[in-house]
Amino acid sequence: MASVAQWVEGARPRTLPAATAPVIAGSAIAWFHGQFDGVLAALALVVALGLQVGVNYANDYSDGIRGTDAARVGPMRLVGSGAAEPSAVLAAALTSFGVAAVAGVAIVVITGHWWLLLVGAAAVAAAWFYTGGSHPYGYLGLGELFVFIFFGLVAVTGTVYIQTGTLTATTWWTAIAIGALACAILVANNLRDIDGDRAAGKRTLATRLGDRGTRWFFLGLLGVAAVGVIAVAATSSWWALLGLIMGVALVGPVREVLRGVSGLRLIPVLKRAGLAELLCAAGIFIGLLIAR
Repeated sequence: MASVAQWVEGARPRTLPAATAPVIAGSAIAWFHGQFDGVLAALALVVALGLQVGVNYANDYSDGIRGTDAARVGPMRLVGSGAAEPSAVLAAALTSFGVAAVAGVAIVVITGHWWLLLVGAAAVAAAWFYTGGSHPYGYLGLGELFVFIFFGLVAVTGTVYIQTGTLTATTWWTAIAIGALACAILVANNLRDIDGDRAAGKRTLATRLGDRGTRWFFLGLLGVAAVGVIAVAATSSWWALLGLIMGVALVGPVREVLRGVSGLRLIPVLKRAGLAELLCAAGIFIGLLIAR
């Protein structure tokens, strides 16, 4: 049986920024329009956390039983390291998805938007088939696209929509900024694992773009995020430019990526990119709070 510390390690990577940032940013827009709903925002956070923790466990399980974690250079995986039985990790993933589903159903009951059940089902399917199933899309170089869609566009617009019932240009630009940063975290992760993924036959986008191309892609995503924040400010209030405080956390990652660091030395880049996503959302929230 895995220890508590090992279970936390299995769920922890990127969970806080990836799950909370879209909800914080989306709730900021709802607040700006005078339609913030604390209950719905809290339920959206539970959905986001459940999906993020679930996808971490699901990836641990699927990669572990495939043996693709054998050459992993990042933090320990439960199945790949033998710290936990595959069945236990699978149960943790399904439990996390179940928690997200219950919170999602509660949102649907409160709002009456029953079609959101389809969105929720698609999100769970995307979380599972990232590395699960016979043809995981994460092994086909599509992981970044789905992260951008579900942890950016869907997460932010969903948070706004359940509270306001509308989607504005500000909402979409916020979703693009947060999605680009979430995507950048995955790009840094895959850059770190590029050699091991090649050896395991895992064709991530990083293995397709190569080391140099992946580094420029990472920097490009940060640029997209910055443009997104400026567009948020232009379509709402210039106070939203506080979202650019994310740059404080990105100085180190940009320097390290340009220097060509690799392997374990990229772990701080992942952490800083995650912090940048959280700072971006918090900055937008504070800015729109002041503007309101």
